[in-house]
Amino acid sequence: MSESKDVLRAEALRHRVMMDPREEDPDGACDVFFEHIKPKADQVVATYWPKEKEFDPYAILERLQKNGHICGLPVVQKDGIELKFARWSEGESLETGPYDVMQPLISEQTQWIEPDIVIVPLLAFDRRGYRLGYGGGYYDATLRALREKKEITAVGVAYAQQACLFNLPVEDHDEKLDWVITPNEALRFD
Repeated sequence: MSESKDVLRAEALRHRVMMDPREEDPDGACDVFFEHIKPKADQVVATYWPKEKEFDPYAILERLQKNGHICGLPVVQKDGIELKFARWSEGESLETGPYDVMQPLISEQTQWIEPDIVIVPLLAFDRRGYRLGYGGGYYDATLRALREKKEITAVGVAYAQQACLFNLPVEDHDEKLDWVITPNEALRFD
């Protein structure tokens, strides 16, 4: 099945390159996120730094931090497939990590966090709550590990144009999202 996923990934990447984010109001996703997800004051939130034309969750991150939430960004580990999340605040330096993804500078002072809400990047999503990622399995493994420890909320953020009109192929390791937030709507999956 991963061959069919590879074909879909290539098509989703091609589609994303051709999209014009100005056709949707990316910052509108921030209001949709807070209206539906409603993070509690004590909840820790992990998000990501966008790469290329990925949906940019910065407006959500900025409001979370203004509201006093502890936030973190993912760090790819050399010795495993699960991501770790390093606490990050506005103004702190970032460095280029694996896959050219920006991540917090790692040092002895790095504070590792365990999120309650994970904002997840994606190439495409279907109406069942499954996402098409980049194929590394990092987020699936991470969501699974976190769900084994506690209740979390996995939130995909995307442009509405990234919705699939068909069901994406699903493998045993694929983790379902709880929500997908677009600039115009919130989709909840039970």
